[in-house]
Amino acid sequence: MRSTTRLALGSVVVAAVVLGLKFLAYLLTGSVALYSDALESIINVAAAVAALIALRVAARPADANHPYGHTKAEYFSAVAEGVLIVLAAVAILLEAGPALLSPRPVDAPYPGLLVNLGASLLNGVWASVLLRGGHRHRSPALLADGRHVLSDVVTSVGVLVGVILAGLTGWAVLDPLLAVLVALNVLWSGWSLMRESVGGLMDAGADPATTARLRQLMSEHAEGALEIHDVRTRHAGRVTFVEFHLVVPGQMTVEEAHHICDRLEDAIRSELEGASVTIHVEPQEKAKHHGVLVL
Repeated sequence: MRSTTRLALGSVVVAAVVLGLKFLAYLLTGSVALYSDALESIINVAAAVAALIALRVAARPADANHPYGHTKAEYFSAVAEGVLIVLAAVAILLEAGPALLSPRPVDAPYPGLLVNLGASLLNGVWASVLLRGGHRHRSPALLADGRHVLSDVVTSVGVLVGVILAGLTGWAVLDPLLAVLVALNVLWSGWSLMRESVGGLMDAGADPATTARLRQLMSEHAEGALEIHDVRTRHAGRVTFVEFHLVVPGQMTVEEAHHICDRLEDAIRSELEGASVTIHVEPQEKAKHHGVLVL
């Protein structure tokens, strides 16, 4: 089993445990804010399952119908997770609205708060594991899941503080008011996830820092060529596709041009693990006199 799939499977288990703990905290307190926190944990379970399925699909090798592989499946998982998060925010607002009009005291909050705190600590540890794994494996699905879990931790901390204040001050309205704030934070988290993931589905190019580094590598490792132009990049899950035109002297042999291409591919893949590099070799009369200057 791939390490990314193991992490996704671990997310399902952790999300299920956290969901149980948070609903127990809600049952112990009757807090609308804790209920909203538990509702978001249902989304965590669904999102973890979606990420697991997407990673299993993304791991499939290229085939006749998908010659570029299946890595974009991870973006579908991230988009679905964003949609689920938005739906969770709507559900929280529907629950918090009536409670704002008729706030009720929070019952015996402290045992429930301790349970919720334990769930939040577990989530915090797992969020750091997911984010490290997502960056290491360049996995959009794991990064999306990690950011979602981390936002859940921030939300839970806010809920804990608010419910404690409601219990200490007797201001019952703080509980549903905090639930509304939780919903707005969840809504922003879901929108951010969808926006980033749609960029991947739309073949957004590499970020400016990565693009600048690629152009530097091309300049340093294309000795013998004359020019590099029409550089294009796009992401598909953990794979970055890099395409460009390499202009060489007209009298250069195919073998010599091939050696330059090999150097360039090795340099790019050392910077971007698993990159897919496509180079179109052209004679010098095709030069555009702009692009990457070969050192």
